[in-house]
Amino acid sequence: MTRSALTGEEVLAAAARLVRAHGPAALTMRRLATELGTAVTSIYWHVGNRESLLDALVERTVREMGEIHPTGRTPHARIVSVARALYTALRERPQLIAMVHERGLTERMFLPAQQALVHEMHAAGLCGETAAEAVRAVQFQVVGFVLVERNRERSPQQHPSEGELWDSPTAGHDPALARALAGPVDTERLFDVALEALVRSLLLGPGGGRDGLAGGDGGTGSPEWHSRPALPGGSP
Repeated sequence: MTRSALTGEEVLAAAARLVRAHGPAALTMRRLATELGTAVTSIYWHVGNRESLLDALVERTVREMGEIHPTGRTPHARIVSVARALYTALRERPQLIAMVHERGLTERMFLPAQQALVHEMHAAGLCGETAAEAVRAVQFQVVGFVLVERNRERSPQQHPSEGELWDSPTAGHDPALARALAGPVDTERLFDVALEALVRSLLLGPGGGRDGLAGGDGGTGSPEWHSRPALPGGSP
């Protein structure tokens, strides 16, 4: 049985789910029609041919990446919130982000997050080249971290492994350090640690407003994780 009253947004949402789960190659009009319980002709009526569908998915992804808004009571907290939201968004849709990159729209996709960071850098007392450098430092930190995560996920099994390489002598006779480096990486916690350190140093640098540091954790006493973001190998 085919369904009725299908909307273009439903078609795009289903197509995005397929791409996120299986990659662009898995997105065929027939498979999409099956997923939606409709006829292939209905898909064509709503979104055109497959190339038009991919273009629409790219535009949809760019719009979604623009829905990043700061939260928190201080510039520090809001800068961190933008970076975390960007991190989450990138991690959640690697295949779609790659499609955006392939169509040369990466810079446009990042513009809303950059604008949000610029606003908060100004609020923290940074301006001009200093603010621009800080914005890019945060952006590159996020994108670089996601790329490293993806490379680790896709790398073949290592011989020897970290656990086999790190022992007390290798770690300068620091057994606790050796155990920590031999164990699994908590990437989300590591991202928080690196991000907090980066933002704090940027706002303490020349021209950085001290007021922007007050309550950097949003008043919670610890970093607040709103939501947990592979990116193509191009420049951010």
